[in-house]
Amino acid sequence: VQLQASGGGLAQAGGSLRLSCDVSGRIFSINRVGWFRQAPGKEREFVVLSRSGGSVRDQEYSPSVEGRFTISWDAIERTVDLQMNSLKPEDTAVYYCFVDHGSRRYWGQGTQVTVSS
Repeated sequence: VQLQASGGGLAQAGGSLRLSCDVSGRIFSINRVGWFRQAPGKEREFVVLSRSGGSVRDQEYSPSVEGRFTISWDAIERTVDLQMNSLKPEDTAVYYCFVDHGSRRYWGQGTQVTVSS
């Protein structure tokens, strides 16, 4: 199983970026997908997750990003996207996607997001 994250880069405060995570390999019955992030010198922190239902009710957001970030999961294409709007300098971090299969979690390699003030 491999997760390939892309879409990171440099944005100005107030701007937008869209991250994408492509899931490949033999994995079925994914029950959760989502994103964490890790800023320099800090612990990795939760950003968002979506359960297999995929509706808004199945999503959980960190209070720090709620209302600005939106997750979407395409189970057919097997991509997990993160639309990030109204970016802030404190959103600067390496973003990691993950998928859960039962009790096992698979991680992507991370993509850098830098927001300038």
